[in-house]
Amino acid sequence: MGGSELLLGVIAIRLAVLVVVGWSLTLLPPQTRDSESVCFPTPAAGIEAQAVPKSSLHAGDPAVDDMLRHD
Repeated sequence: MGGSELLLGVIAIRLAVLVVVGWSLTLLPPQTRDSESVCFPTPAAGIEAQAVPKSSLHAGDPAVDDMLRHD
């Protein structure tokens, strides 16, 4: 058995494994959104948690008021 035949055999085995794994992933039941949100919170949830009340942002500063209106 030559080196090229061995290499082709290894490539064929890896390709077969990838096909089997791909088909098994497509046949698994889809996960619910509730279980995903527990482990991986959405970026919007992090932004809402970090939101600062607008009343505390230099209430008398007209530049900040103008910036908030344009955002």
